[in-house]
Amino acid sequence: MAEPRALIRAAVVRLGDAGVASPDHDAAELLAHVLGTRRSQLALVSEVSAADAGEYDALITRRAQREPLQHLVGRAWFRHVSVAVGPGVFVPRPETELLAGWAVEQAREVLAAGRMPVVVDLCTGSGVIARSLADEVPEARIHAVELDPPAHAWAEQNLADTTVELRQGDLATAFEDLAGQVDVIVSNPPYVPLEAWESVAVEARDHDPHLALFSGDDGLDAIRVLEQRGVVLLKAGGVIGIEHADAQGVSAPAVFSRSGRWEEVRDHRDLADRPRYLTARRPR
Repeated sequence: MAEPRALIRAAVVRLGDAGVASPDHDAAELLAHVLGTRRSQLALVSEVSAADAGEYDALITRRAQREPLQHLVGRAWFRHVSVAVGPGVFVPRPETELLAGWAVEQAREVLAAGRMPVVVDLCTGSGVIARSLADEVPEARIHAVELDPPAHAWAEQNLADTTVELRQGDLATAFEDLAGQVDVIVSNPPYVPLEAWESVAVEARDHDPHLALFSGDDGLDAIRVLEQRGVVLLKAGGVIGIEHADAQGVSAPAVFSRSGRWEEVRDHRDLADRPRYLTARRPR
């Protein structure tokens, strides 16, 4: 038998030495996962069996090799929901919760005006934004699309018990049948410049699908396509919200403002005060 605090202390050292950004959190989260409990309940655990300690050691070894925490526990938590994740799908990031919250607010505004919101999630990945919308605005008609077959399979699993209509396809051509009918578009597209390869965290660079990360030399290729697609899909007065890199707080909104086809083009910061997502509205 092993004492849990001693196991965690040793694991924190290993993870910290390996360059893991959050060794204390991850060490505790993985032990809670092995024991089938929550981090907040670990203080109630007095002993860890040899079998559980062995399983924990194996998980710490994998995390020290920079395998994503979410892959190891099999899920990612996001706003009020969680989704299954693993190899082949982009792991949702906490900062994207702000963009999802914006989409929820926009859908609720349409609902408050007496209409059923029509929302489209382009580049849905794991389906986490669409699932959050379905959870928080169940009255909305929500549609989502993903191009990459492995990621689409994860989204299919995560949205199976919702009313979200999921399709496999390209954001550049998806939902032609909804042209001019959409109230809200939300997207967390690829936006990393190809030249920024070395700056990407190991967990993302080695484990997230590159189709979900990289988007041309300046990282704006997908955002340019979204600007064009937004014009087609949104009704007059409809809105679009798109996540971008913190270095794109000027360049990403400029894709919309320079086209002359949008109004209320704005950029929004995350909780760390970094540029995180842009929003724009089609003229009424």
